[in-house]
Formats: sequence, C-alpha cells, structure tokens
Amino acid sequence: MDFHLNEDDLMIKETAREFAEKRLLPNAQEFDEEDGMPQQLIDEMAGLGYLGMMLPEQYGGLGLTTVSFCAAMEEICAACAGVGILMSVQNSLCCEIIYRFGSDHLKEKYLPKMASGMVGSYCVTEPNAGTDVAGISTQAVDKGDHFLINGTKTFVTNGGQAGIFIVFAVTNPAAGNKGLSCFAVEKGFPGISIGAKEKKCGMRASDTREVSFLDVKVPKENMIGDPGAGFKMALTILNSGRIGVSFQSIGIARAALEEAVKYSKERKQFKQPIANFQAIQFKLADMATDLDAGRLLAYRAAQLKDEGKNIVREASMAKLFCSQMANFVVNEAVQIHGGYGYMKEYPVERYFRDARVCELYEGTTEAQKMTIARDLLKE
Repeated sequence: MDFHLNEDDLMIKETAREFAEKRLLPNAQEFDEEDGMPQQLIDEMAGLGYLGMMLPEQYGGLGLTTVSFCAAMEEICAACAGVGILMSVQNSLCCEIIYRFGSDHLKEKYLPKMASGMVGSYCVTEPNAGTDVAGISTQAVDKGDHFLINGTKTFVTNGGQAGIFIVFAVTNPAAGNKGLSCFAVEKGFPGISIGAKEKKCGMRASDTREVSFLDVKVPKENMIGDPGAGFKMALTILNSGRIGVSFQSIGIARAALEEAVKYSKERKQFKQPIANFQAIQFKLADMATDLDAGRLLAYRAAQLKDEGKNIVREASMAKLFCSQMANFVVNEAVQIHGGYGYMKEYPVERYFRDARVCELYEGTTEAQKMTIARDLLKE
C-alpha cells in the first residue's frame, strides 16, 4: 500500500497551507481569546470549497477523495484546530451521512446549501448518553405526516452556527438499537432552543452548545435512511469522523513539533542552544517518530475508506494512536519550552489545551480500544 500523496492531493494540501498561513495562523490566538471565529471566515471557507470537499460536483462539492480532504485537514488544524473541527464535522459527519444514506430529495435540498455555506451539526450525545449511543432518550413520535421530536443534545459542535442539525432520536422504544432513527432538522423549525456557548478548556474557536428540541415538527421526508437504521448509520459515519479527528491531532502535533524545534534552536542555556543537548534531541526524535507513525496509520484508514473497505478497526486505531500521540507531543513541546511553554505568549500553550479533547470526542480512547478488541475477537 502506497501512502505517497499524488499531484492532486499535494495541490489541495498546498492550497490549504497557503490559506491557513494567511487567514488562520495570524488570528488563531485571537479566535481562542474571543471564544469563536467570525462568520466572514466561514463564508470564505465555503467559497473555497472547504465545506463540501468530498461531495460530488453535482451537489456543489469539490468531488475530492478522503485522502485529499485529510491532507487539507492537517494544514488547517496545524494553524487553528478549532476551525478544523468545524470543517471535519461538516464534511465527514453531516454532509457524508446525507450523501450516503439520504434520499435524492434530501440530497438535492440540503447538500448544495451545505457546500455553499450552510453549517451542519451532528447531534448524538446527550446528558446521559455519550459512548452509549443506544442510551439515547430523545424521542421522535410518528404523527402521520410528520414526526414530533423532543429531547436535548449536549456538546453539539457548531451548535450556534448551524443551519441544519443531524439529529438521532428513538422512533421505536421497544426495538432497542433498531429503534433509533436519524433526521435532518432545519434551524428554522419551531421548538429548537440553542443554549449558551460552552466555556471550554481548549478548541475555543469552535462553537459548542446544548441544543434542545421541544415538540419540533419534522416532515417525514426529512428522515435520513430507513426507520430504525440510526444506530448502524451513527457507527458507520463515526468511522469517517474518527479519521477527521486523527488528522486534527496530526495537525496540532506537527505545529507543536515545529515550535519546539524552532525554540530549541533559539533558547540558550549554559552558553549554547538547548538543541545541542541530547536530552532535548531525544525528545524531538520521539516526537517526530510518533508523528510520522500516526500520519501513516491515519492515511491508511483514509485510503481504505476511499477504496470502499471496512475501516472499523483501522479508523479506531488511527484515532486512538493519533489522539494519544498529539497529547504526548504537545506535552513534550511545553516541556522543551520550560516555563515559557505555560504562558499564552507561546502557541504551545494553546496546542496543549486543544489536543486534550482529541482523546474525548468521536469516541473516547477507551471506546476505541473496545472497538479494536471487538473486531479482533470476531476473527
């Protein structure tokens, strides 16, 4: 299996790097401090195609592969991971679930709007249902020509910016996992209440909120996929989300390593750059090796997805390793910076905070290990 990027992938990667260095990197600290990104930036990203990268051109997308999307994700996240998670949720969760499982009507109605700037939110997690997707309590009651949705979703990424919510709700309480269904819910439907922006440790550029649904009438044609197929769809689409978070982790780790290398050459102790000390060199070597290992694991999952292969194990392995790797690398970057690494003046402090959530969302580290073990034990 060859993991070298082709010319098209490299072009996408270079274009994303130019955009990230010009528009994101100089403003990333400001986004962090102001707890969000401007709508103008989202509009600009939509104009460049970043909100519908893998959608076919017939729906206004760029028609790119997962590998190309991931190459761009690394560049965006190396500049500002909070912006990167908006892009990841939009492409690998919201657009993909409608494209893969939605009716032609839903595809034609929503995908061109999403590719041109309508942001999506993926609403699975609830106050009492995180890793346990089967524990979802949000209800969707069949009322003849529509469903009536009631429930609350928490930790909703893009919650305050979304024009459409992908909502998982129980349609048949007696059917267990097979009683969960999925719906496309427009922001303008009456009964939707969007909570205050969550005050987070990191990823502060990303908008995270609680979203409640009180007697929200959703047309029957807005069900995504078949009734009762929600659980299977959620697990399938999460594989794509895990690849996205893998490259988010890679972007953060790469940025931290670059800062550590730069600082180690500039910082002097005992009349010489600390880069001359073997202790620092060993740290940098371990950081670079783990980063490359994570990148290879993640590209393997992305390439297998493009080939239409089952990627349950590979996506979880990539997400498990890359999220842990990012936390290791940023911790070492802070250590190399010493006391300065703890100060907001230096970007590694932000990377340290941003990386932590990579082991939490799209399935915790422990959930990835369970998934990998289950897949192994099936053989």
